[in-house]
Amino acid sequence: MKGKATSFDIAHYAGVSQSTVSRALRNSPLVNEETRKKVQEVAKQLNYKVDKNASNLRTQQSSTLALLLFEDPTADDSQINPFFLAMLGSITRACARAGYDLLVSFQQASEDWHADYEDSHRADGLILLGYGDFIDYQEKLDKLMSTATHFVCWGAQVAGHPDLSLSCDNEQGGRLAAEHLISLNRTHCAFIGDASEHSPEFNARFNGFKGVFTEHGFTIDNRKIANAISTDESGYHATKSLISNNVQFNALFAASDLIAIGAIRALKEANLRVPEDVAVIGFDDIPMASFINPPLTTISQSTSKAGEMLVENLLKLIAGQPVEHKVLLPELVIRQSCH
Repeated sequence: MKGKATSFDIAHYAGVSQSTVSRALRNSPLVNEETRKKVQEVAKQLNYKVDKNASNLRTQQSSTLALLLFEDPTADDSQINPFFLAMLGSITRACARAGYDLLVSFQQASEDWHADYEDSHRADGLILLGYGDFIDYQEKLDKLMSTATHFVCWGAQVAGHPDLSLSCDNEQGGRLAAEHLISLNRTHCAFIGDASEHSPEFNARFNGFKGVFTEHGFTIDNRKIANAISTDESGYHATKSLISNNVQFNALFAASDLIAIGAIRALKEANLRVPEDVAVIGFDDIPMASFINPPLTTISQSTSKAGEMLVENLLKLIAGQPVEHKVLLPELVIRQSCH
């Protein structure tokens, strides 16, 4: 062959389209492994080198995805929920395998996220993690949809477009927690978390939990429900409030591990032993959960699988391909706080 090889030459020898060549050379998950290896082998034989800048100019794409985190109140200066920190690693690896760079930033108050990122070609699409009050957040998602921005988010379903969100089966997670407590005869249970439409994930966890108790003929007394956001400080104060009001319970289901960790601190200060006096279950299985004293029984969400699927779904949206809504199944992880 005379002259410098092009992607069209690779397409000819590999027997695929030029767009498939482009995706295969970026290690895109949209191309099956056999085709990807074939294209890359032909490219190697033709001594083909990708001109990333020229490719970006032709496609008007940045080969970059933006990961935008919601600023959560935390005990340290990170302002990042540790559950999402655990997910960050798998998202980064999935981007690298697909040949994409990852831009990580916090979600801003700007009304024009699409202009800040996709429209200005800083990123081809957005991954959104965390959202605070979902009622307020829904307006921002509506804005993204009205401008045809490519985005996916972790958590509650986007109204009318469930394919844009990826979540755990939170209701099933709540059911797992309730079934475990009932099996241990811990039926005088408190719940700590926001069981309202403002926190649809926490609400689903509570509904699943309450549903199992109801099926077994037990009730969750409203006096044993304390509101809390997902911080250890909030869990601590909510539990102290229950104790100071002389609410009696022998088990506690927290809507997140951070809430559970704060609850355990409050219980210890009140000279209540965990799990002898009060069994505690959390939700998320953040790394810290296995290191507190006692180690926390919790409902695990697969952060590695979630990160991979978020990237995979976003790349499909960018490529104009359909995305199916999927819900990840949670698992009960039994440790010393409730066994």
